[in-house]
Amino acid sequence: MDCSICSSMPFILRPPRNTICVACYEGVRNVITLMNKLANDHSKGTDKASNIPVASSPNSCKPQPLANLTKWITSMKDIEDDLNKKISFLSGLVVAFRDQIHTDIQLKPGDNGPCIPAHRALLAARSEIFRNMLDSDGCKAPPSDTITLPELNTEELESLLEFLYSGNLPLDKLENHVYSLFAAADKYEIPYLQDFCEQFMLSSLNTCNVLEILEISDVCSNKTLKETALNFIVRNIEDIVFSAKYEAFAPKNPHLGMQITRAFLTDAKTKRINGF
Repeated sequence: MDCSICSSMPFILRPPRNTICVACYEGVRNVITLMNKLANDHSKGTDKASNIPVASSPNSCKPQPLANLTKWITSMKDIEDDLNKKISFLSGLVVAFRDQIHTDIQLKPGDNGPCIPAHRALLAARSEIFRNMLDSDGCKAPPSDTITLPELNTEELESLLEFLYSGNLPLDKLENHVYSLFAAADKYEIPYLQDFCEQFMLSSLNTCNVLEILEISDVCSNKTLKETALNFIVRNIEDIVFSAKYEAFAPKNPHLGMQITRAFLTDAKTKRINGF
């Protein structure tokens, strides 16, 4: 079927041939739905993408026709610019960390590496656990006091602090330290870092790393990550259980091996019942 939108020569289409294909139709419907949702959010007084208060207008709750798409894209670009300005404004924290401006606490890694200077206020703001530690009598002391994070080596601790100050990490550091950072986020109650690491692990899930992801999801009691990893293993059972990694994994994690077996058998039973 010729489509008046995605056809290579739409200009030759004339009624009644100005039809639209299923893919373009679904795409247009999704765009209109998104435009209407954002318009409703706008009418409530706050833009959820940037958390910026906005003035409502009498027509903001009306359905948005596709003719308003250009205006909508411009509005999204304005929101992006506002967010970039906010990020630039907050980046001063990174400079304070990098240049060690008025640091007042030392963090010591578990591999006996050198202590890393940081700021009490930022640690307390990012983590409820750090706040409690800094509020305790043992930490109300001179700026030379230290907090030891025994589960993190020097590189992992540096990456953790970089994230706490900037809210982001370079891809290479995330790839190298995602499991330790995810565990640290769980231990020290840093929800944003947990979500950040979880999304990366979900997006990078493959047969080479799924056992590590299953293991860390179990340690941190992350249901979403664990179920996703188990389902992936079931779909790729032969490639995984006959691998050298699984031979090393199974003796260390017998309970997870049992869960993999149960998930596989449950999936097989469901397929038999449904006639697959």
